Amino acid sequence: MPAPVQMVEMIFPEQANHYGTLFGGHALALMAKAAFVAATQHARMAVVMARSDRVDFATPVRVGELLELTARVTRSGRSSMTVEVAATAGALTEQARREVLRGRFEMVAVDGRGRPCPIAQEQGKGCE
Repeated sequence: MPAPVQMVEMIFPEQANHYGTLFGGHALALMAKAAFVAATQHARMAVVMARSDRVDFATPVRVGELLELTARVTRSGRSSMTVEVAATAGALTEQARREVLRGRFEMVAVDGRGRPCPIAQEQGKGCE
């Protein structure tokens, strides 16, 4: 399996809800983006999300905090992959971080028509 993908996002007011914390829909979008990058790097071809499974919101992420996402492919099948995404958050000026998000995404390698396609594990393999 390839190395985990790591992404960092500073949380600004336009990403927040009326409580001043990261809006859940935006959090899901960031997690999906990390899963997409990890799956694409693993498959080395186009991928789409087939399902998100059990996304847990452990604690709120406040405006001004740094959100660090780590995505790793944990299972690779013929055309599908499981990607687990975990996120920690904390103040930009401090080293301490707490786990805030965790979820699992099923990603599928696809051809030019959007149909499932075998993952190209070796150069030249996969869909045309």
